Amino acid sequence: MNLVITMSRRYGTGASMIAEELSERLGIPVYDKAYIENEIHDDDFSKEAEFIRQLATEPCIILGRCASEILKDQPNVFNVYVCADKEDRIQRIMKKELLDYDDAKALLEKNDRQRAQFNVEHTGKVWGDVNNYHMILDTSKLGVENCADILIKYFERIDVI
Repeated sequence: MNLVITMSRRYGTGASMIAEELSERLGIPVYDKAYIENEIHDDDFSKEAEFIRQLATEPCIILGRCASEILKDQPNVFNVYVCADKEDRIQRIMKKELLDYDDAKALLEKNDRQRAQFNVEHTGKVWGDVNNYHMILDTSKLGVENCADILIKYFERIDVI
C-alpha cells in the first residue's frame, strides 16, 4: 500500500480524531501543522510544500497545509474534506477547549478565516470547494465515529489497502 490521504477540514469537525483512527488501523503516520512546522523550522511555504512532497513518498495522512493541492498530480493521493454543521462544531470546541459558547464560536470563526486565507493565498483556490476533493465527510450527518469506517470500507473496495 502506498496510499497518501490528505485531509482538509473545518475547525471543530473531529477530523483529527478520524485521522488518528485511520492511522492506527492502517499503520501509517499522521502529519499535521505542528509536526510540519516543527520539522522545517521555517515559515516558507515552498519549503513546507517540498517537505510535504517528501512525506508523501511513503504512506501517510496529512492534515491540512494545502496538501491536496501540493500533491494533486500524484495518483496515490486521496483527498478528503471533513465538514460539520456550525453548531456541532461549536459544541465540540466548547467540550475540547473548555470554553463557553461565545468564546468557542469566536475561536471557530477565527480559525475558519485563517484557514480560508491560507488556502487562497497559497493555492489560489477556494477552501472547501468540492471539486478539489475525492470525498466529503459531514461529521454532523455521519458521526465522527463512523467516518474512519467509511474510508476503510471504500479503500478496501477499491483494493488500495
